[in-house]
Amino acid sequence: MQKDNDSGVPATPTGRLRHRKRSNEVPVEVGKANGSHLLVNDQSKYRSMWIRAYSSIWMIGGFAFIIYMGHLYIWAMVVIIQIFMASELFNLLRKAHEDKRLPGFRLLNWHFFFTAMLFVYGRFLNQRLVNTVTSGRLLYQLVSGFIKYHMATCYFLYIAGFMWFILTLKKKMYKYQFSQYAWTHMILIVVFTQSSFTVANIFEGIFWFLLPASLIVINDIAAYIFGFFFGRTPLIKLSPKKTWEGFIGASVTTVISAFVLANILGRFQWLTCPRKDLSTGWLHCDPGPLFKPEYFFLPGWIPQWFPWREIPILPVQWHVLCLGLFASIIAPFGGFFASGFKRAFKIKDFGDSIPGHGGMTDRMDCQMVMAVFAYIYHQSFVVPQSLSVETILDQILMNLTLEDQQALFTRLGQIIQERDFGDY
Repeated sequence: MQKDNDSGVPATPTGRLRHRKRSNEVPVEVGKANGSHLLVNDQSKYRSMWIRAYSSIWMIGGFAFIIYMGHLYIWAMVVIIQIFMASELFNLLRKAHEDKRLPGFRLLNWHFFFTAMLFVYGRFLNQRLVNTVTSGRLLYQLVSGFIKYHMATCYFLYIAGFMWFILTLKKKMYKYQFSQYAWTHMILIVVFTQSSFTVANIFEGIFWFLLPASLIVINDIAAYIFGFFFGRTPLIKLSPKKTWEGFIGASVTTVISAFVLANILGRFQWLTCPRKDLSTGWLHCDPGPLFKPEYFFLPGWIPQWFPWREIPILPVQWHVLCLGLFASIIAPFGGFFASGFKRAFKIKDFGDSIPGHGGMTDRMDCQMVMAVFAYIYHQSFVVPQSLSVETILDQILMNLTLEDQQALFTRLGQIIQERDFGDY
């Protein structure tokens, strides 16, 4: 009996088959070990790249148009995104055969959704709504009454939904109904937590919404490009296609982009001025010290052929470096969390509304983390630096009634008189 010269295995059909099978398996394991199977050997990656790029162009173009239209249109966009996200998450644990036995059960979910929307946006936008309807006395009284009883209205709407849920409980379906009830409330917490901060950022100035959102987009695109062309080393098991090369390249790109982009966006008043009502006109205001350029002269060793001798830098650019670092290092963990969530439920994407990207929730995972940080950073470190007499007056006019404003005026007069007498 002849033997194979390479392996010593008898030259039988079975022996050859074993040899071929063993040799074919090795490169696959090697490929998995060095991570090359992630991107390099993917023959369909160019097709998926073009689909993703085409969708991205449409999304960026539509986003830019909405930004141009102003605060109310951006708010409307946020509401639409919320509805898409809620729909995708509601359907994640939905069982159609169970829902057929529960008529109106999905309607109950949306009842809780719109009750939460009324509560969140009512608290953020109540005074701006009052400032918008000052022209008509009857309408002003109606709006003032709604704002006065806003919390009670939302509470009784929720209680109505709660009673609706209790009355629709069915035997042998308790576990499914209570799991859906808990899932609905978790969705409301996740969706409305980030969206409420997002809307607050919008009305503090479009700059504080546009810049953080743009940094997430830039980081995502840069990570994809660097990972596509240079990716070799896997970053995290939850996202097999994420690589260290993409992560590092995107981080550097995002921080540089943040510094440059802040200088460009910070020069437009309609982006930096806060919106005090719900009108749609363009804004003009004092930009404040954060958006007034400071000039830094270049050192003498810079070559003479360099065209600039001084560089204008807005003070806000130093703040956005922190936003850039967060967007590139911390915010991607929102995407990793979403990846782990999808793996837990054995799904590829939350939806298919955006070709090449998945669902709306897939695009907003990092944005949710970023919106909360941008709001907290703005309130903690930016607002105290931009405090002025005009800002204080705006807060008084927006948050105090006419009677409270008169009482404040009287009290301030008394304090000033007491200090004047004390000086003599």
